[in-house]
Amino acid sequence: MEKKQAATEEQLRYAKLLDIGMKVGIVILFISFLVYITGIFSPFVPVDDLPKLWSLPVHDYLEKTGIHAGWAWIHLLNKGDFLNFVGIAFLGGVTIVCLLSIIPIFFRKKDPIYGVIVLIEVLVLILAASGVFRTGGH
Repeated sequence: MEKKQAATEEQLRYAKLLDIGMKVGIVILFISFLVYITGIFSPFVPVDDLPKLWSLPVHDYLEKTGIHAGWAWIHLLNKGDFLNFVGIAFLGGVTIVCLLSIIPIFFRKKDPIYGVIVLIEVLVLILAASGVFRTGGH
């Protein structure tokens, strides 16, 4: 019979925050979707235009709609079709919060190598999300 290993303190903290963040993110997505489908905020791209636009390559889609890539969506949060980006960005950022929360545990446990590795991971994620690294087709 295989002996089960207990989860570590950092694993438990990460999992607890991830669970809370995931639930909050889902609620944000649900509410923003309700706002979109009820028409409380008008969409930036008219719903009737979507079937014609969805088949376009992303560059052409952005050009025809006047949407700018990157974090430009923040200026369009008053539009129903962009409000849902809040939930998506929130869910993307939950990992950073979880990682930040476990750094002190590693240093307290006198495990600075892991603490530094996680800190570097956080910095890479923040820099990548900020758009500092311009790679690929974006």
